[in-house]
Amino acid sequence: MSRVCEITGKKVITGNKVSHANKKSNRKFYPNLQEKKFFIPEENRWVKLKVSTSAIRTINKKGISEVLKEAKQKGNLKK
Repeated sequence: MSRVCEITGKKVITGNKVSHANKKSNRKFYPNLQEKKFFIPEENRWVKLKVSTSAIRTINKKGISEVLKEAKQKGNLKK
């Protein structure tokens, strides 16, 4: 599975490691992804999603149904 948040679309980005001598070499910045199960009361079922921690906070604030609807409109959610 790829390292992409299914709600926000956050993914791995690249940048530079910078040493004390200011030499630059490539590195990757990984999103903080967690695999978590959410209960959707409207459908009376559980859904397992790979989401970033910021997406978990958004789900806690808005609710899973609203966040899934927005993710489908943006095209981040394929399910």
